Amino acid sequence: MNGTIQLNSLDHYFAEFIKGQDSVPSDELWLAAALVSAESGQGHICLDLASVSGREIVPFLPSSTQLRVPETVAWIKALSFCNTVGKPGEYKPLILDDSGRLYLYRSWNYERSVADSLISKATGIVETADLPLNLLEKFFQTVSGIEDKQRAAAVAALSGRLTVISGGPGTGKTSTVARILALLLEQGADRNLQISLAAPTGKAASRLRQSILQSIQQLPLDETMRAQMPHDVKTIHRLLGVVSGSSNFRYNKANPLACDVLVVDEVSMVDLPLMSKLLDALRHDCRVILLGDQDQLASVEAGAVLADICNSGTERRLDSQSGAENTRLSGPIAGAVVNLTKSYRFGDESGIGNLSRLVNTGAGDAAFEMLAGGLKPDLVWKPLPPPQQFEAEFSTAVKTGYGEYVAAATAERALEILDEFRIVSPYREGVYGVESLNRLVLLALGMRKPEGQTACNRMPIMVSGNNYELGLFNGDTAVLMQNETDKRLMACFAEPASGIRHVSALRLPPFEPAFALTVHKSQGSEFDKVLLIIPEMDSEILTRELIYTAVTRAKKQVEIWCSREMFCRAVDRRIIRSSGLRERLWGV
Repeated sequence: MNGTIQLNSLDHYFAEFIKGQDSVPSDELWLAAALVSAESGQGHICLDLASVSGREIVPFLPSSTQLRVPETVAWIKALSFCNTVGKPGEYKPLILDDSGRLYLYRSWNYERSVADSLISKATGIVETADLPLNLLEKFFQTVSGIEDKQRAAAVAALSGRLTVISGGPGTGKTSTVARILALLLEQGADRNLQISLAAPTGKAASRLRQSILQSIQQLPLDETMRAQMPHDVKTIHRLLGVVSGSSNFRYNKANPLACDVLVVDEVSMVDLPLMSKLLDALRHDCRVILLGDQDQLASVEAGAVLADICNSGTERRLDSQSGAENTRLSGPIAGAVVNLTKSYRFGDESGIGNLSRLVNTGAGDAAFEMLAGGLKPDLVWKPLPPPQQFEAEFSTAVKTGYGEYVAAATAERALEILDEFRIVSPYREGVYGVESLNRLVLLALGMRKPEGQTACNRMPIMVSGNNYELGLFNGDTAVLMQNETDKRLMACFAEPASGIRHVSALRLPPFEPAFALTVHKSQGSEFDKVLLIIPEMDSEILTRELIYTAVTRAKKQVEIWCSREMFCRAVDRRIIRSSGLRERLWGV
């Protein structure tokens, strides 16, 4: 890691508290506590002591003396005398492991819990009858000479209790899992198999449900078996049962979920604490199938769970002729991880597909040349207009992108059209941040908020808080429409099972306009066309994963307004979150 670490008031007072609790207080302890707090605030699970060697520490109080990071060996030795610092397995405020990683106790415990759960499921023996090859062939037909990773995923899922299927958009993750569920149902036809489907956000849950329903219609199932296929998808919070006013859930280790198979989509969005609580709430014999794209942005909160799980993944492979599996072991979960690489949405000539692959490999110059070359109809590039010209040019793009949306006669139609175009930005604030962009969209479309109001008719919104009584959660999307009778604003949410759900705007939890979204908020969604605006403002937020995530939100076309320099800088920078999960799972 390079650069400086800025301490804030929380880091300062946490360090003071820890130092005050220790019988051997020291400057080394104060600095360690302040830095582990600062790293936790940036989404890291731990502080790698060696990684901050030589870095400048900017204290919270201007009057504080300049902080100097000790040499790592001496620092570890000093911390070994502190009774607020324990070894793994001890119950102390801070935990220091043998690799020089310092954790807050709760972070260490979450990491240990997730690793133990995943390894237990990956290495556990499943007592089932052998899978008949003809049944496997029914849903995963052999193609001679071609390695079938979807079929490999099916073998992994039916022979073990953990399967992790990673792949980019259009690689068939959902259709693969639908066929796996059909196999499980046919294999266990003599018992009532309980299957649960979940996703991190309401939008992701809705997309998973639609994909599963489409896949079910294409499967060779009789009507009885088709009726048993699951299609009800819940957010993880709804599945676990939120306890109002608490960070705990109704379902936990002492009260596990009654499910035999759990499928979780968009796992890249799931943070470490939530993953720990989810796995804790499962019976030991429950099969877990995790789906996601390891190259997407990590969760907003702590950790990069899916990336750690898939890192150094050695895939389970299948002989296409015999159906026999061949596993190259390199870690306790190696046989459970399958990476789908063939995209059925973006072919060899797809600009979006090729651009995303170049971004993933860090080839910024080549990626920009493709983007700006004008040879791919699904890729559009435009230099970012200067501030004095931006509003006029942006207004034109808005009227083109949202013209049909504004003319929609019903909430159903508005929600449908809303998925055709979306504006995304890396930032929330600033001239090109989503707060400013949403104001400009309203202005361009002639939409006015009544004085003193935060919303207006036809404004799309994204919920940014939770309301457990209403069953509304962060990430749920709606369109505000006036009631025909009394002209009150109603939030219209698309309910996969029942159509449109209407909620008075006055009852909503906190929400934000959703014409423009941050790239993070766009995760779990897909749009026909995406307009990505990259400001001339470099920061740690601009990363390869952010560009990849934004580009792959688009199904038909992505348009990017940026300079070559900022695009290439972003592609050159990677998200690196400190944790020990990868080492626990892979031994490296």
